[in-house]
Amino acid sequence: MNEVTDGVREVAIHEGERLHISGLFVSFVSGLPQLLFPIVAVVFGVREAKNPVLIPIVIALVLVLSLFFRWLAWLRFRYHVGDHDIRVEKGILSRTARSIPYDRIQDVSIEQKPLARMMGLGEVKFETGGGDGDDAKLSFVTLDEANRLRALIRSRKAGVTVVQDAPQAAETEDAEIIFAMDGKRVFILGLYSFSLVIFAVLGGLAQQFDFLLPFDLWDFKRWAGLAEESGVSVDQINGVGVAAQLVLAFGAFTSLIFIGFATGVARTLLREHGFRLTQTSKGFRRRRGLLTLTDVVMPTHRVQAAVVQTGPVRKWRGWHSLKFVSLAQDSKEETNYVAAPFATLDEVWRIAKAARIDAPDGDERLGKGSAGYWIIQLLLLVPPIFAAMAALVIFADAAVLRTTLLLCLVIFAAFMFWLDWRKYRFGLDDQQLYVQRGWWQQQFTIAPQVKVQSIEISQGPLTRRMGMASLKFGIAGGTLEMIAVPLLTAQAIREAVMEKVAAVDYSAINQSH
Repeated sequence: MNEVTDGVREVAIHEGERLHISGLFVSFVSGLPQLLFPIVAVVFGVREAKNPVLIPIVIALVLVLSLFFRWLAWLRFRYHVGDHDIRVEKGILSRTARSIPYDRIQDVSIEQKPLARMMGLGEVKFETGGGDGDDAKLSFVTLDEANRLRALIRSRKAGVTVVQDAPQAAETEDAEIIFAMDGKRVFILGLYSFSLVIFAVLGGLAQQFDFLLPFDLWDFKRWAGLAEESGVSVDQINGVGVAAQLVLAFGAFTSLIFIGFATGVARTLLREHGFRLTQTSKGFRRRRGLLTLTDVVMPTHRVQAAVVQTGPVRKWRGWHSLKFVSLAQDSKEETNYVAAPFATLDEVWRIAKAARIDAPDGDERLGKGSAGYWIIQLLLLVPPIFAAMAALVIFADAAVLRTTLLLCLVIFAAFMFWLDWRKYRFGLDDQQLYVQRGWWQQQFTIAPQVKVQSIEISQGPLTRRMGMASLKFGIAGGTLEMIAVPLLTAQAIREAVMEKVAAVDYSAINQSH
């Protein structure tokens, strides 16, 4: 009987913690856009009854039901931080209990959206690197609790015993700022981030909500009729001189360019405002965001490779970006951890060195890929193009001379392959692997050889006959591929890397971290 009683008491003690009650209001407000379509559908259904009094009643009923079910979900949600894992229990009718071992957690991030930020709350996200985004999240807890949980989980991962109820201060005592972006740099990055996504958004909204308008938005005859009602006839529109048309076209083009730059600046400002990367004794900590503030920590030993990116214009002006490859996913838009979105090369190499990745010093042996690889890719395009030409002649009665215009695609593809071949480089030195590729989006990847987990040499039917191969290096969170490599060279690189990996005592590395 005492054993049973003790067991019940143990369950009661460790039944877990609830989320902060204020987070219920934050999640309700954040979910209001999802209620837009149900509310519109209900309003249109009630409108048939020709009783306008029912409309606000029905809207209030939808909102109350939404709040009620969110309250039930909050009431049934628990999280428990154990000695070996963190457990999340949820579900109104069907209960689920998910346990995540500490050694599987790759990243613990804290995100604060505008309303949560105003109320001093944060969303804690746990990621195991499974590729499906966040494996679990706590929406929402106080910021002190979020910092406490992150420090507690990191300590448990390291094997350090920490009292759960002890407050954990934000890790700033030993933090050193190694990169930051002021407002001017964020603005310049926004100019490079030219975007016309606003038109796609407006077009999507117009298609989704055009039924709310009393006329067809895409009926151009109606627009012409409205213009005539305003005193502007179609003949007057057609009678505009060439000079006036050019002025109008230039104005429309200028407006388009302005909107593109303004959109890029606005999106960049929202995402990168206050960007600050600090280094602590345990790794990197990045904070950024104007409305939604994100606080992400990346342990140094989790960095598997560095990716330096730039473009022709950015490179001419001396700007680059730096990302780290790891198991943890940075966000839904970014697979890799963004360490510096807009930095000089000196800044990039300083950050990379802090991650134990060295800058190229001239000792690396970089070679060009065999041109035959790109010639094969080009030849593989020829049969489909000739098949398309034959189909146009047979089934569409197209003139043979006109179908030859498709051959321009071969010329264009040949030019693109030539640019890719011209920029491609691969190689290694005594410690690292290097792959450089891309003429427009130029990417330079550096991976320490000791981080390699597997090496694969692959050959297609044509590349095998030409004595070429591709080398694929498996690293945690991604792959590094060398293409157009002579087979003997590929085998020599594999042997050199495997010899380097075999000589490393990984247990000593893990203990040092």
